[in-house]
Amino acid sequence: MRFLHTADLHIGKRVGEYSLIEDQTYILSQILQIIDQEQPDSILLAGDIYDKSVPSGEAVEVFDTFLTALTTRDLPVFLISGNHDSPERLGFGSHIFQRNQVHIAGVFDGAPQKITLTDTFGPVNIFLLPFLKPAAAAPFFPEMSLDSYTDAVCAALAACPADSAARNVLVAHQFVTSGAAEPARCDSETISVGGLDNVDVSVFDAFDYVALGHLHGPQRIGRDTVRYAGSPLKYSFSEARQHKSVTLVELAEKGQVSLRMVPLSPLRDMREIRGPIAELLCAAAAPTLDYIHATLTDTEDIYDAVGRLRQSYPNLMRLDFENEHTLPNTPSESAASDIAQKSTLQLFSEFYKSQNGTALSDEEQAVLAQVLREMEEQAR
Repeated sequence: MRFLHTADLHIGKRVGEYSLIEDQTYILSQILQIIDQEQPDSILLAGDIYDKSVPSGEAVEVFDTFLTALTTRDLPVFLISGNHDSPERLGFGSHIFQRNQVHIAGVFDGAPQKITLTDTFGPVNIFLLPFLKPAAAAPFFPEMSLDSYTDAVCAALAACPADSAARNVLVAHQFVTSGAAEPARCDSETISVGGLDNVDVSVFDAFDYVALGHLHGPQRIGRDTVRYAGSPLKYSFSEARQHKSVTLVELAEKGQVSLRMVPLSPLRDMREIRGPIAELLCAAAAPTLDYIHATLTDTEDIYDAVGRLRQSYPNLMRLDFENEHTLPNTPSESAASDIAQKSTLQLFSEFYKSQNGTALSDEEQAVLAQVLREMEEQAR
């Protein structure tokens, strides 16, 4: 049995002043093309369907079109709510959707949903576990102390245990970790301070494949068959070097799982460029519609840098400057050890020169010395 696993669509996402709805429509159409080429048996959508708990009408329309296209292909679809979704809104009409093989786990009701498919090797159990916090799980397990996310997920999975004799697939949306190893995270993800939201990968040992959502970089956690598909688009410049994809999963007989990543090509890439403005303008032979974070290294002031760059990079999202005036000055070890031996006047004079490239004049030093003396007298 073959699955296509993707997650973190974040439909309706905006980055700064830019709406990505056109980019998302394009990439969802590309995913449909991959489905037509690869012919998976079902689709796994591991949460964060929308970017906001109350999505815009435009975002709902985009997902409605995508979901309708999936149902016309007569494919079972398994989807869960993520931490960005409203569980109740996402789950609206879920019983009606089941008639068209669309299985939605929006609100956690005490146990994962379990749906069983069958192929030539026998049954495959699909478990759907929406994003779960300890506080949301606690009312269903009053006799248990759920002090962590790991406790909550353990309790939920125990309420509907996997069949060890069959093949089992779990769709979940959590921050999963393996021992001391820290997964790669991105700026566009919701992060809890101190890793308080982590779930240990060992709680998924009973599952042949775990289709995860939440982290935007495609990656394995602990073993190859516990995997984040990653988001289909880049949603921050911390993802600029990532290669986005969907994951194709094939389950043969029990214990035989193979994976393949199918790359995605965005309508507009998200890139970082760096250098003098003249060099960056020359590098763009024709205007590019990619989303750009530019860092200018010119030492002189640039008049209307944004306007000039947008002639070649109309979707310039962010502009930074990096040169000898903006870089932090880190003193050498010997210089740092000598600071205590220098007067305030000497330290200020050195700082002024490092920031402005020229030394204080004799007259300026005399004025500064007088000011410092007056301050010392007032402090006595």
